[in-house]
Amino acid sequence: MKKLLVVNGPNINMLGKREASIYGSFTYEELNQKLRNSANKNGIELEIFQSNHEGEIVDKLQSASGNFQMILINAGAFTHTSIAIRDALLAIGIPFIEVHISNVYKREEFRRQSYLSDIADGVIVGFGINSYLLAIDGAADLLRKK
Repeated sequence: MKKLLVVNGPNINMLGKREASIYGSFTYEELNQKLRNSANKNGIELEIFQSNHEGEIVDKLQSASGNFQMILINAGAFTHTSIAIRDALLAIGIPFIEVHISNVYKREEFRRQSYLSDIADGVIVGFGINSYLLAIDGAADLLRKK
């Protein structure tokens, strides 16, 4: 069975408690359950990780090498600031899809810059929780082709 790692960055754990007009009303736990259901439907083994700390995200990515065939990452604010996360993704060489709940291109100017998009296999933004579900479907399709 193919293994998929979902990595969530800062404040994703606050879903349901923060800016519902941007992120919706679903909770982080509800998101995780939908991810598990979608992965099961696609025949994928799933691990979900969240941290508010850049170094922990880098450590998790480094440990993914040899253990996962694909990564979905919503690096949160680190998307726009972290060369370290970019370098970790380059170092491990695992294909990944960048995911964002909101349409970052309709938000503040600084959110339109991503250190990850140009090295990602795909980028999905602006579909709320469905961004993740679309990414899992895309990942499943890519993994079937391998």
